[in-house]
Amino acid sequence: MKPVIIDKEKCIGCGKCVSDCVSEKLQLKDGKAEFIYEKCIQCGHCYAICPVNAVTMTNYRDFEEEKAFDVTGIDSDELLSAMKSRRSIRSFKDEEIPMDDIEKIIEAGRYCPTGTNAQDFHFTVLRKSVPVIEKECVKFFRSAMKLASPVKKYIGNVKIDDNFFFKGSTSVIVVSSKGTTSACLASSYMELLAATMGIGVLYSGFFVAAAKLNPKIKKLLDLPDGHSPVTCLVLGYPDVKYERIPPRNKAKIDIR
Repeated sequence: MKPVIIDKEKCIGCGKCVSDCVSEKLQLKDGKAEFIYEKCIQCGHCYAICPVNAVTMTNYRDFEEEKAFDVTGIDSDELLSAMKSRRSIRSFKDEEIPMDDIEKIIEAGRYCPTGTNAQDFHFTVLRKSVPVIEKECVKFFRSAMKLASPVKKYIGNVKIDDNFFFKGSTSVIVVSSKGTTSACLASSYMELLAATMGIGVLYSGFFVAAAKLNPKIKKLLDLPDGHSPVTCLVLGYPDVKYERIPPRNKAKIDIR
């Protein structure tokens, strides 16, 4: 079956899908849009732009129509202030995040942009396994600190307590991929949505390092074949409140 089907009865021949097709797999024929059966990245631009809903994406299951949201309705100054106000949270309340909220956060990551619409990331949610995995990470880092290892170089004299990696959180999302860019973009989308839900996020880079360096930890994660952990989002309700936006260096900009 073709990945894109045009309903000729609905199609009005406006040509919007043809002109917006990223891989030029659509054409107008006899006043109707037509899909050229070759490779298609299934980005959904044709589906999204059609004014009469004449396009069907056959490779997506259980998909319901959802109207696009006009982002220009969001105040840009308010959004910028919100983005500047986000902080890495390392102190969480003893309150578990509902799984429905975790899934909503992942939904934000699922819709981030990816090159060639690869959607090349995987989300591993740690809940019951958090204590086991953290214990193994702490054990590994404590052992590494006794040796002349890369771990010791980056940590220095920081004390590795029992909650060093997850800060007492009971909800962690590991984003993995065969690359890095898509997983990083997904993580950024997820963090911003989490903030609007009153959920704080810590990017645990030390955990990512532990998972990459220690085969036992990576085995506990049970990632898809060929995947490596790219980011680790530690989630929880903040037990701290920040009153102001801290300073940052001026942006380094070249105009050529």
